Amino acid sequence: MRPPDGSQPVLLVVGGCGGLVGRAVLAEFSRDHRIRSVHRHAAPGEATAGVDWVPADVARVRDWAPLLEGVATVLNLAWYRHGSARRFRPLAAGLLRLVDAAQRAGVPRFVHVSVPDAPASLEQGLPYLAFKRSVDRALESSSLPYAILRPTMLFGERDRLLTVMLRTMLRYRRFPMFGEGRYHVSPLAAADLARILRQESERGARTNRVVGGPQRWVYRDLTDRMFGILGAVPRYVRLSPASSVRLARLMETLGSSRLYAYEVEWLLSDRLGPPAYEGLAQPLAAVEPFLHEEAARLRGRAPSVAA
Repeated sequence: MRPPDGSQPVLLVVGGCGGLVGRAVLAEFSRDHRIRSVHRHAAPGEATAGVDWVPADVARVRDWAPLLEGVATVLNLAWYRHGSARRFRPLAAGLLRLVDAAQRAGVPRFVHVSVPDAPASLEQGLPYLAFKRSVDRALESSSLPYAILRPTMLFGERDRLLTVMLRTMLRYRRFPMFGEGRYHVSPLAAADLARILRQESERGARTNRVVGGPQRWVYRDLTDRMFGILGAVPRYVRLSPASSVRLARLMETLGSSRLYAYEVEWLLSDRLGPPAYEGLAQPLAAVEPFLHEEAARLRGRAPSVAA
């Protein structure tokens, strides 16, 4: 939405452009938007792109009105990957204040990145999800023109999932397999999510959509393919579902951030393989070329042609 005077529209990015999705958002929107970014720590990419950085903790912003002046679209990326209710409660409160302020200011569009459905035990008992849903519900009950996008497994440069999985396979020549591996995933490129966010930011409809990538993989087929791209025979340490969750919980207790127990439960529930998002002018990126590039980088070689 371009202002009447022809100037670039202002995009308020809550949570910053330093993470996987944020970097993709910066690349997608910076060419034709003025970006105002609210987060605590400086992001080098934002400085290079001339982003107006507002150094603030989203959980502590009491008055959002000055930050919403002239804003055409609010894009919320702010959330933590893990933590207790004590950590999530103030962040959710800050975002609820943002929703209320955006409504009072008459912001033309509010785009919020959420997550797919999870098992009821997680939805009700996990602070990560319970507080996230409170923000979802606040948007749905507001008068704002909103888009809630709920992407599944994301991949991209410096991601913390597929790249870490490839590195583990390459280093140990084995990989843990949770249960039988017959559940599904639909990997989505972070760059495609940014394109989807742009498209949804330009629409006026109130929508809540789960967003998947172009191919719905059986998890075991995807990990077999990853071993193959590394030039290795698939070998697994097989774990029962219960043992898989216990292992992840032990890793949490020891301070690891590689994998959390709720992520294993979510994966095992077979809810992370939604259909592909439809409606973009260009096709969604397949995951295999990315895996070839990352495997080549990890091995210090030029990428081979995908089979």
